[in-house]
Amino acid sequence: MTDMQSLFQYVSPPHPCSYLPDQLAQIQFELVAALSPSEYLQLMLAGWRRFGRTIFRPRCGDCRACQSLRIPAAAFRPNRSQRRCRKLNEAVVALRIGKPSVTRPKLDLYDRFHAHQTQVRDWPAHAPKNPTDYHDSFVDNPFPAEEWCYYLDDRLVGVGYVDVVPGGLSAIYFFREPSLSHRSLGTWNVLCLLDEARRRRLDHVYLGYYVAGCRSLEYKANFRPNEVLDSDGVWRPFRT
Repeated sequence: MTDMQSLFQYVSPPHPCSYLPDQLAQIQFELVAALSPSEYLQLMLAGWRRFGRTIFRPRCGDCRACQSLRIPAAAFRPNRSQRRCRKLNEAVVALRIGKPSVTRPKLDLYDRFHAHQTQVRDWPAHAPKNPTDYHDSFVDNPFPAEEWCYYLDDRLVGVGYVDVVPGGLSAIYFFREPSLSHRSLGTWNVLCLLDEARRRRLDHVYLGYYVAGCRSLEYKANFRPNEVLDSDGVWRPFRT
């Protein structure tokens, strides 16, 4: 018996790629009313990802730059930079895991983060996130997701959304306080995901797409050892 209920399918026309500007991208989308964690795991194993109630995967001509990447949690060994990040944050940045919700501090943090990324990473500019859009993106999910909120002296400094699937945790999205770049909160979030996966005795942390040449996505391969999904649907060692 399946829980998946598809409402709409769509393949975008070719358009400039948001990851590699010199490439054209084409994306296959599917809007779902219902989806189980086990079904989503099977979709991820076929190269799909999820955002809200939309699942998607690349369908780009000859380009295969988008590679699904995961980390075997038990095998992970931090490098020097990651150990430094842990030392800086673990005693002072508090993590609270709960149900997704919309609040003004989250909206404001999201907007500050995106304004910063537009300035330093050439992300497209966007209008301030309104509560309805935020709810549709992060709160209204086809199955329960977790909201990971990070606090420094009771100030919200990072928010991540995480799917729990059989045998693993899947990072959906993370945004953080841009004025605290020295704390490398994005790295700290992944380290916390790996810690929690081991604590729950889960095998993998799924980080979405790795794209060589895209500054916003290349960092994922720094968590080693890791694996990428090849065109035959087989996970193979990538950076060891």
